[in-house]
Amino acid sequence: MKFRRCLVTIAAMTTLVVAAPARAETLADALTYAYNHSGLLDQNRALLRAADEDVAQAVAAIKPVISWAANAAITSPRSAGADLIAATASISGQLTVYDSGAGQLGVEAQKELVLGTRQSLRSIEQNILLGAVSAYMQVRADTEFVALRESNVRVIMQEFRAAQDRFDVGEVTRTDVALAEARLAAARSLLASAQGSLARSGETYRNAIGRSPNGLQPALPAPVSKTIADAKAYAVRNHPSILEVQHSVSAAELNIRRGEAALKPTVTLDGQLGVNQDGIIGRQVGVNVRGPIYAGGALSSQVRQLMARRDAARAQLHIARHSVEQQVGSAYSFLDVARASSEAINQQIRAARVAFRGVREEATLGARTTIDVLNAEQELLNAQADLIAAQSDEVIASYQVLSTMGLLTAAHLRLPVQQYDPAAYYNLVKDAPTIKSDQGHALDRVLRAIGQ
Repeated sequence: MKFRRCLVTIAAMTTLVVAAPARAETLADALTYAYNHSGLLDQNRALLRAADEDVAQAVAAIKPVISWAANAAITSPRSAGADLIAATASISGQLTVYDSGAGQLGVEAQKELVLGTRQSLRSIEQNILLGAVSAYMQVRADTEFVALRESNVRVIMQEFRAAQDRFDVGEVTRTDVALAEARLAAARSLLASAQGSLARSGETYRNAIGRSPNGLQPALPAPVSKTIADAKAYAVRNHPSILEVQHSVSAAELNIRRGEAALKPTVTLDGQLGVNQDGIIGRQVGVNVRGPIYAGGALSSQVRQLMARRDAARAQLHIARHSVEQQVGSAYSFLDVARASSEAINQQIRAARVAFRGVREEATLGARTTIDVLNAEQELLNAQADLIAAQSDEVIASYQVLSTMGLLTAAHLRLPVQQYDPAAYYNLVKDAPTIKSDQGHALDRVLRAIGQ
C-alpha cells in the first residue's frame, strides 16, 4: 500500500507526455503542449520543493538532536600509571524544552512562505499559458496575412495583365501600365515581409509550445461573463500576486514575534553517555537555562528590522492590489476595443468589397482608370488585414482578462494534463523525515521519478 501511494504521488508530480497528433491543432492542444513542455514551470516547481524543505528544517530545529563522538590520543612520554592510548566514545543529546515559542513561530513563518511560493508558481503557470495563447494567435494571424498577400499579388497580377491588354489596344496609356507594375512589385515585397513575419512567429511558437505549428485552427475568445467591477473584486481576492504578498505579510508578522522571543530565556535538556578504553561509563543529564543580558543592541535592532520588512510587505500588498485592478481594467478595455473594431471592420469590408467590384466593372467600360481599381483593391485589402488583427487581439484580450483575474490555469481551462500537485511533496517532508524512515524511502523514489 505504501508503494502504491508513492506511485500516486509520483504521478501527481510528473508531467504527462502527450503523443503528437497528426491532425491540425486547436488552441487547447497548444495550451496542453505548452503546459507539459515548459522548463520554467519545472524550474519553479523545484523552487517550491526547496521552500518545502525550509519547513522540514524548521521542524527539525525543535526536535531532539542526538549525535555521537569518538576520539583517541597517544600520550608520549607516558607518565607512570597512565595508559599509552586514551580513547573515549560518547553519545549526546539536546532537546529544547522552552524557547518562548520561537521554534514553532519559525515553522509557521516558513509555512506562510511555502504558501506564497505556491502562488508564485500559479503566476508562472498563467504567464506560460498566456504566452502560448499569444504565440498561437500570432501564427494564425501571420498565416492569414500571408494568404491575404498572396491573394493580393494574384489580383494585382490580373490587373497588370489587363492594363497591358488595354494598352495594346490603345485604351490606356503607358502610365497606367507602369502604375500597375509598381503596385505588383510592392505587393510582392509585402508578401515577402509577411512570410518573414510568419517564420519569426513560428520560432516563437516553437519556443512557447515545444513543437512546430501544424495547421492551426481558428480560435474563439475565452468566455468572459463578469462585469468589470465583479472582475476587479474577484481578482483582488484570488489573483496569485496578491495572495503571494498576503502570505509574505503573515510571514513577516510571525518573524517579528520570533525576533521578540529571542529576547527571552531558553531552556534545554542536555544529556551525555560516554565510555573510555577501560569500560568506565559516564552519564550526565542536565538542564540549561540561558538568555541574553546585553548584546550591544543587536537583538533590538533585529526586531526593528523585521518590523520594517513587515511594513514594506504591507506597502507591497497595497501596490499589488492597485496593480491588479489596473490590469483588469486595461484588459477589459482592450477586449472592448477589439470587439468594437471587429464589428466596424466587418461593415467596412462589406462596403469595400462592393466598391471594388463596382470600380473594376466601371474600369472595363472605360469609366475608371487602372489606378482607381488598384486603390479600391487596396482599401479592401487593408480592411481585411485590420479584421485579422482585430480578431486575434480579441482572443488574446479575452485570455488576458482571465489572467488578470487569476483564472488562466490548467485547472480552470480544463486542459487534459496531469496537473502538478504542490501539496504532494510538502506532505512527505513537512514532518522532517529521516533518510532511513518510511517517508524517507518514499522521498527517494519520488526524487528518482522527477529526475533528481
